[in-house]
Amino acid sequence: MDDFLAARSQMALSLGFHIIFACIGMIMPFFMAVSHYKWLKTGDTTYQNVTRAWSRGVAIFFATGAVSGTVLSFELGLLWPEFMKHAGPIFGMPFSLEGTAFFIEAIALGFYLYGWNRFNRWFHWFTGVVVGLSGLASGILVVAANAWMNSPTGFEYVNGQYINADPIAAMFNDAWLSQSIHMVLAATVATSFAVAGVHALMILKGKNTQFHTKAFRIAAVFAAVSAILQPLSGDFSAKDVAKRQPAKLAAMEAHFKTEEKAALIIGGVPDEKTETVKYALKIPGALSFLAHGDFNTEVTGLDKIPKDERPPVAIVHYSFQVMVMLGVAMMLIALLYLFILWRKKNWLQKRWLLKMFVLAIPAGFIAVEAGWMVTEVGRQPWIMYGFMRTADAVTPMPGIIYSFYIFTAVYLSLSIIVMILLYRQVKMVGALYDTPANQSLPDNH
Repeated sequence: MDDFLAARSQMALSLGFHIIFACIGMIMPFFMAVSHYKWLKTGDTTYQNVTRAWSRGVAIFFATGAVSGTVLSFELGLLWPEFMKHAGPIFGMPFSLEGTAFFIEAIALGFYLYGWNRFNRWFHWFTGVVVGLSGLASGILVVAANAWMNSPTGFEYVNGQYINADPIAAMFNDAWLSQSIHMVLAATVATSFAVAGVHALMILKGKNTQFHTKAFRIAAVFAAVSAILQPLSGDFSAKDVAKRQPAKLAAMEAHFKTEEKAALIIGGVPDEKTETVKYALKIPGALSFLAHGDFNTEVTGLDKIPKDERPPVAIVHYSFQVMVMLGVAMMLIALLYLFILWRKKNWLQKRWLLKMFVLAIPAGFIAVEAGWMVTEVGRQPWIMYGFMRTADAVTPMPGIIYSFYIFTAVYLSLSIIVMILLYRQVKMVGALYDTPANQSLPDNH
């Protein structure tokens, strides 16, 4: 492994680790706020207990996300100094605003965790809402910065120099809206299915059924709504990518030949040497329609892209297929769950329904990781699309491979620590929240 590959691998590892905690940090505070609201309105202390349990999970993920996010910020400067030298003044605004949102989130979380029976009840609830809103703002701002790398704007490029920077135009680039919507929904789907699945597992085990049933239903509704909206945002994103990054779309679909009535490829094994796809299901005209809204429109293939500017087709195509497959599976579960809420409420306690949610625990996060593989690898060989290649931005400092090994060990250790903390948290739920209905917990819990 050379230093360039080591730098890319370290960045991929850091991002892949951080994004899980970022997703949970963006969405789970809203679960907490909904449960808290239900307690304030109904007086049912089971909701209070759910809220307190979730608030501890939010604290764990906030701390881990803060550490891994800080590492990513440093890595941008240390691993890609040439990129940050030119790009930093242009797209630095969303990062600085994200820092502000992070501080607000940290302060609000502190108020929330230590505000039980100390603040006005509704002000206390409001601090939890602020945790969610500021976390959501942080995620959107970071995605805006990443979107700029896919759609650079807000500057003039003259004689190899980046001049007349406009940070506002850079932040609100052509890609930020579609990427932000898609990422927020993806985070909601992933977090909702994971949380609902954990509580479904506890129900199946017969542990604290009342507690876990109320928690499950809150998360399941979030999961159902977001999973149905996600394909719509995916269509919006795909149409945007078709216009701005035709090479990425072609790699996603393993679309080698420019043609009208382009077929949508499902599955398949792409062969970049022969520029063919084996064992694929092809739907004639469907790619033209999905990309441009017309079954007859021409779709740019990889044959129109210079070979040294093509992304790695296989990894982008496989990642895209995994993301779509899991997204469709979760959408079907969501449709079934909403149908049950509407017409078959007596099915809500069926074990097969709970088992489906248990099986879906990792699905959303696998889809998120696959989606980011599509976004990042599909942009290659560019770090700043159309302007700067990734190979030209990497640090000249030798020995990056050792840094990669060290960071791999650190992230593995953090993963183990987080899993231990979460396992202990789940066990604590059994000890602390196995209380009769309408019996609240002591403050020191």
